[in-house]
Amino acid sequence: MMKNILKGIRAYGGSIKLISELGLWKYFGIPILISIVVATLVLISAYAMADNFGYYFSKLWIWDWGQETFFFLSKILSGILILLVGIIVYKHVVMALSAPFMGPVSEKIEAHILGVDNHKHRKTSFNEQLWRGIRINMRNLGMEILLTIPILIIGFIPILGFVSTILLILTQGYYAGFGNMDYTLERHFKYDESIRFVKQHRGLAIGNGIVFILFLLIPVIGFIMVLPLSVTAASAETVKLLQAENKLKTYAL
Repeated sequence: MMKNILKGIRAYGGSIKLISELGLWKYFGIPILISIVVATLVLISAYAMADNFGYYFSKLWIWDWGQETFFFLSKILSGILILLVGIIVYKHVVMALSAPFMGPVSEKIEAHILGVDNHKHRKTSFNEQLWRGIRINMRNLGMEILLTIPILIIGFIPILGFVSTILLILTQGYYAGFGNMDYTLERHFKYDESIRFVKQHRGLAIGNGIVFILFLLIPVIGFIMVLPLSVTAASAETVKLLQAENKLKTYAL
């Protein structure tokens, strides 16, 4: 799996060149706007709610000494937890709403890699792509939250905190990469088939998603560039994988 994780990471190397070569920047305007709006709402919510949650957490400290310090730490911890949940929600909302706009990007990358102009695949409308994106990402959101809760609990156990961090990164990365890969898989697989395919190639999803998450740590620029680069990288590698496994439909010149 490590080999595939590295492959998913390395795929970002040629993303900007491929986007420019195929003239894909114009397709990312609305998704970038969606990304910025959702990210802004998440950051404002984290800042606004940190005090309230910090106050309730501080009530757990029943002694007079150290109350101010505990409240300060509770506020920081609350902000981190809210931000973590916000990032989880952010990526799935953005990927779901961007699905109809990312489909054409993935399709052009697929045609370029295969060297054909007219190719056969499942034809879906704007609404169908949007619903597919919402369905996949809401499913992934639920699964990710269910996995994240016990991982965070493990993090409070001495010595196991490092393991918790690694598991958290892998989980976040997997579901981010999952959403990016599905923009391509949507044309070739049904809902259940897509889920099985990504599970079989979870390393590629994790590699793509790890870089996705790292981009979110870059102020402003990260939220602007994360979709163009991650979707391009995922689309290119997913098409190559489908081609290698003979899982693409018949293509016609």
